[in-house]
Amino acid sequence: MKNILIITVMFMSWSFILLNHPLTFGMILLIQTFLISMITGMMGLSFWFSYIMFLIMVGGMLILFIYMTSVASNEKFEMSKMMITIIIIMMMTIMTTLLSDQFFSYLDMKNHEMSQNNKMNLMTMTKFMSQPASMIMTLTIFYLLITLIMVVKITNIQYGPLRQKFYEK
Repeated sequence: MKNILIITVMFMSWSFILLNHPLTFGMILLIQTFLISMITGMMGLSFWFSYIMFLIMVGGMLILFIYMTSVASNEKFEMSKMMITIIIIMMMTIMTTLLSDQFFSYLDMKNHEMSQNNKMNLMTMTKFMSQPASMIMTLTIFYLLITLIMVVKITNIQYGPLRQKFYEK
């Protein structure tokens, strides 16, 4: 399952290059955030870290979505024929890979290896707030606080958070 998610993330990265509309960038980023949070949740013993990461990214994407809809509200959303053909080719490649017998035998072998590795990972897993990681977490929180203060100081409260619309009479 994790291999399928990784293949899908790589496919989304390739399709990101071919897009040209800001709202499709946001959609691809949101899908990639969901897939990466699923992968990190499967790699760990609990999903709490991936859940928090997903919520933070969705909050940022909502702000970007509001800003982009106010700036580029009347742009047409079109997909090129090249993009559609590349999506179809990539999906067919993924489907043929998943349907082959060699892939399933490889997954069975990897599943056996993962069950043995999980027993070893239980002993070596450290908590996020242990001594080495707590300094990084504290620095990240402090960086976000300083960034928040700088953004509040830079924006002019009289004009509002988004661009100001002038109406001619």
